[in-house]
Amino acid sequence: MGDRTYDPAGNYAAKALTLFTVFGDAEALVAVDGRRYSYAEVHAEVIAMAGALWAHGIRPGQALGVLARNPAESIFLQLAAGLMGVRTAWIANNAPPRFRRGFLDLAEVDAFVYDAGKLPEMGAELAALAAPRPVFCFGPGGAGPDLTAQPRATELPFDPATVTDEPSSLFQTGGTTGSPKLVHHGHRFFAALHALSDYYVASGQPTLRHLLIAGTWHVSAQTAVFMTLFTGGTAFLHDGLDYPLFYDTIERERINSTLLAPPLLYVLLDDPKSAGADFSSLHTLTVSGAAASPARLTQAIERFGPVLRIVYGMSESPFISALPELDHDEAHPERLASCGIPYGDVRVQVRDEDGQVLPPGEVGEVWITGSLMMSGYWGMPELTAQTLVDGWLRTGDVGRLDADGYLYLLDRVKDMIVTGLSSTNVFCRPVEDALAAHPEVLAATVIGVPHELEGEAVHAYVVRTPEGTVTGAELIALAAAELNAMWAPQQVEFIESFPLTESGKVDKKALRERYAARTGSGGH
Repeated sequence: MGDRTYDPAGNYAAKALTLFTVFGDAEALVAVDGRRYSYAEVHAEVIAMAGALWAHGIRPGQALGVLARNPAESIFLQLAAGLMGVRTAWIANNAPPRFRRGFLDLAEVDAFVYDAGKLPEMGAELAALAAPRPVFCFGPGGAGPDLTAQPRATELPFDPATVTDEPSSLFQTGGTTGSPKLVHHGHRFFAALHALSDYYVASGQPTLRHLLIAGTWHVSAQTAVFMTLFTGGTAFLHDGLDYPLFYDTIERERINSTLLAPPLLYVLLDDPKSAGADFSSLHTLTVSGAAASPARLTQAIERFGPVLRIVYGMSESPFISALPELDHDEAHPERLASCGIPYGDVRVQVRDEDGQVLPPGEVGEVWITGSLMMSGYWGMPELTAQTLVDGWLRTGDVGRLDADGYLYLLDRVKDMIVTGLSSTNVFCRPVEDALAAHPEVLAATVIGVPHELEGEAVHAYVVRTPEGTVTGAELIALAAAELNAMWAPQQVEFIESFPLTESGKVDKKALRERYAARTGSGGH
């Protein structure tokens, strides 16, 4: 599985090293622990990492399982593996333990690498499961040799031009709809990041100073880091979101780019301390990972100005569409609920259940194609065949395109609620937006729950403002007036905060389990 046309002469990691030589003494990377690396130093670290892997017996065509949070070494390792024609398999360390335990076998790795400093216990557990495969560590004190130890290679012990094995990577999905899948991105994906980076530079955009808070085990996080490095910018790595540190770093380092999932953006908007923070350096505040409420986006525009960018993507294709420089468009106020137009070379179609392309305005499943698309699901040929059809990827999202090509997402296919005696399809997004429009609602999400007569009923979970007194009946009436009685929730349950997946999305699976535990019934 991969790019059958792979040409070693175009190796993305080798091209990166050439760029790093050109960028030289410019600052490339600021690590979690404060270490600062120039491009020349990142170049040296990649060479040293490749030398260490080679010295410990790793060879082209093999695969490494990797457990790390956000160390700079994760970036060095990914590029070193790229030079060596080695496949990397990134473990989501926030995933449930049962999703981790079978990972190394499912990913068919030949060795295991973990961050001994940050994840000693989890790493040791997986190291035991890895046996008899070799284990390596970032840092001393772990269950295997330290890949960062002296002596360090200063030259590659092999010629990358002679390595014919294609480098690729596996990324673990969140598993919110069942068991997690391993998304396989081949060399074409990483080469496409170079092409997008070249386009960014040619467009005259400012040199990136990007603050990353998501773990580098996410494909979207690696996309952000590599596009920063491939354009000569500076990537700042944080280990998760610490709001005071986040504000301080943006102000002190004059950060001009960062990314937040909607629930994290909402916390920022509601934090009194954020009102006094200096965000004047921001050029792009990307909001991605889930649908954002237009009401909260309006607040964000008022707070930050026209710097917000909505991005729609997924592990299978991290960039699908984008809506940059978000602002109040009096001619098209509805576009606050849009996720923009296709990004880069991506093409988007909306199709019916038979795979037929639908005209603008019609609702169906979103299909996409482009160079950032996955090669498939590792070890799951049947699911791959269902998802990748004639060069197109079925996203599993329900949406529509307007006449101008703007994409609107309404739901996940599996989250769609079928209710009423006439089996009406109710999409979650419009209901959630209607509820979130109330000034005393901080966030809202809906799920389908069993109903004896109607099959499923709409059940809402709502987070109120601290002083909020709005009742469930008032919110039900609001949704009924905005949509209709069929789409309105039959029940509203107030909750202090939503459970989130490791990628910052509302965990609807956990909410369904919560409902089932409380009522003794299941949830869709």
